[in-house]
Amino acid sequence: MNAQPERKFGVVVVGVGRAGSLRMRDLRSPHESSALLNLIGFVSRRELGNIDGVQQISLEDALSTREVEVAYICSESTSHEGHIRQFLDAGKHVLVEYPMTLSLVAAQELWALAEQKGKVLHEEHVELLMEEFAFLKKEVVGKELLKGSLLFTAGPLEEERFGFPAFSGISRLTWLVSLFGELSLVSATLEERKEEQYMKMTVSLETKNKCPLSWIEEKGPGLKRNRYLSFHFKSGSLENVPNVGVNKNIFLKDQNIFVQKLLGQVSEKELAAEKKRILHCLALAEEIQKFCHSKK
Repeated sequence: MNAQPERKFGVVVVGVGRAGSLRMRDLRSPHESSALLNLIGFVSRRELGNIDGVQQISLEDALSTREVEVAYICSESTSHEGHIRQFLDAGKHVLVEYPMTLSLVAAQELWALAEQKGKVLHEEHVELLMEEFAFLKKEVVGKELLKGSLLFTAGPLEEERFGFPAFSGISRLTWLVSLFGELSLVSATLEERKEEQYMKMTVSLETKNKCPLSWIEEKGPGLKRNRYLSFHFKSGSLENVPNVGVNKNIFLKDQNIFVQKLLGQVSEKELAAEKKRILHCLALAEEIQKFCHSKK
């Protein structure tokens, strides 16, 4: 990237919750990738007027304004598919927070649409940019897995807004797939107590070498946001990740990757591998959802 960019891509941020606010902060900070992006405005269902001098604009204006070339989709998961489709149809590049969709078919359609329009469609995966993941990636290299488990706990989450737990928790699935390769579903159960805002999804997966991996998402009042993992290898065990430092600027790192794609600096091979992984995880999430619903 040149210090003095020849052009800037006009950006609109759709949804200004936690992720959208971080995106707006990064877009206005003096970083190399931000120098190639120009924040034009934000779209929100709420009437906010402006945030720190950034103007609220209507969805219609964001779609029709030629100045807007890029959309960051940071709205609730249930609205991602519709927003991606609208912006791709309008000829804009799209960055979307995970999960890009709540079904595999929709993701395949949107990717085909992006290719047809010659636009970048990028699904954020900041969990792969975390220090803990870098540590794990180093730890598992060259080791033969015997079995493993990953448990994630957090406060209640509304399925109506964020999708079925296998989709809202797809970052955990992405960790497992990125560490151990493509997985297949053995079984899945969902325990729910809606009146208590409690749910527990238990998923049994296996690697290509038939090694069992269990993935559990447990959410309810009083549960702290935490990740517990345990991997057993032929050469020893790994129980939880030591404190490996603070995750600095992970959304900005994700933006850097997106800008490299805008500039055509990411190889076809890398893009194809990423797309394959994303679609594999979405296919697994959908299969888990169907499995859980068939057991009811």
